[in-house]
Amino acid sequence: MDRVRGKYSSVELYKLRKTLRLLASKEGRGTELVSLYVPSGRPISDVMNNLRQEYSTAMNIKSDRTRKNVQSALERVMQRLRLFKQGPPNGLIIFCGAIPQNGPGSERMETYVIVPPEPITIYYYGCGSKFYVEPLLEMLREKEVYGIILIDSSRATFATLAGNRLEVLQEITSGIPGKHRAGGQSARRFERLREMELNDFFRRAGKHIDSLFLNMDNLKGIIVGGPGPTKKDFLEGDYMNYVLKKKVLAVVDTAYADESGLRDIIDKVSDILKEVRRIEEKKLVQSFLDQVSKDTGLASYGEKDVKRHLEKGTVDVLLLSEDLQTQRVQIECSNCGYSEWVSAQPIDIPMLENELATRKCVNCGLQTLRVKDRLDLIDELIDMAENLGVRVEVISSKTEEGEMLLKSFGGVAAILKYSQ
Repeated sequence: MDRVRGKYSSVELYKLRKTLRLLASKEGRGTELVSLYVPSGRPISDVMNNLRQEYSTAMNIKSDRTRKNVQSALERVMQRLRLFKQGPPNGLIIFCGAIPQNGPGSERMETYVIVPPEPITIYYYGCGSKFYVEPLLEMLREKEVYGIILIDSSRATFATLAGNRLEVLQEITSGIPGKHRAGGQSARRFERLREMELNDFFRRAGKHIDSLFLNMDNLKGIIVGGPGPTKKDFLEGDYMNYVLKKKVLAVVDTAYADESGLRDIIDKVSDILKEVRRIEEKKLVQSFLDQVSKDTGLASYGEKDVKRHLEKGTVDVLLLSEDLQTQRVQIECSNCGYSEWVSAQPIDIPMLENELATRKCVNCGLQTLRVKDRLDLIDELIDMAENLGVRVEVISSKTEEGEMLLKSFGGVAAILKYSQ
């Protein structure tokens, strides 16, 4: 899968969220839905043996319907497992169960096989009225590493934040005396010596920061905190590597520069981290809007025009609104097999189906048209772009720019490689 910004790309996040929404919406009649998580190191043969034991145990279920549905689900899960000689590198997740379609007796067996986008470490089997999706939900939580620097004139603390896990890496002290001068020293001499000691401390802190963070995998950004103006003096000087300086996302005030100050950072960091992706999205859409306003010929928008440029291979970045609701509907003639795809909003599809009842097929002339298939336009465009090696960014509509992409440009836009 395409990896951008050190973890999931926006497309991976979109697909995972969509899958989770679908799975979370499923509900069985009783504890009949099977969830199975298999880590990569678990032999498939062992899993099969466990499932056979569960199948035998299910014979003791008193309800005929529940017993039948659980055993049928286990049979299907085992059928899927037989397709694998060994688990994929990231493991394997299978959901299966009888899902009511329209009241009692309308259950239909549904099976979902998922290769997760990152390794799973648990082995889990369970039956419930809903699928067990919590480990997948955990994958959506923030996984990138953020560096934290707390500094004042007396000490510096260096830590990392990855998801909910805070780790203190190192703490150093300056040894600099307080602002009150010792007896016998002139105020000027005292201040000059103190500034020299502070400069030395800043240089020492900078070396520690470079050694801790410069080669850190998945370092998304750095947050700098501390009481008073010392932190800003440190950042304005030439004390840390310029690469790390560019990664500073925010400078925040904290009551302390030791571990106690980390609590202040945690309280404020969630809003900062949410803003990081918003800023990235705003820059992407603004780049597109600049091309539109300057009429450079490097912008395309609307389903038809963007598809045309995708087919020509001229798209550099495809921008899609996460809230794009348009669907692609396949219309087929049951008599002659003629088919076509049209785009429609979900609310308009029932009207389209009614209209097809009286519309004649353009090929055979009979009134035998029907809706055969439906898919989301966003999924069609993502597949099309990925097959062509085009970068795709899924944009939320929570920013002004994202809302403009959806409402003013139909949620489909592209920045082109060159003008036509």
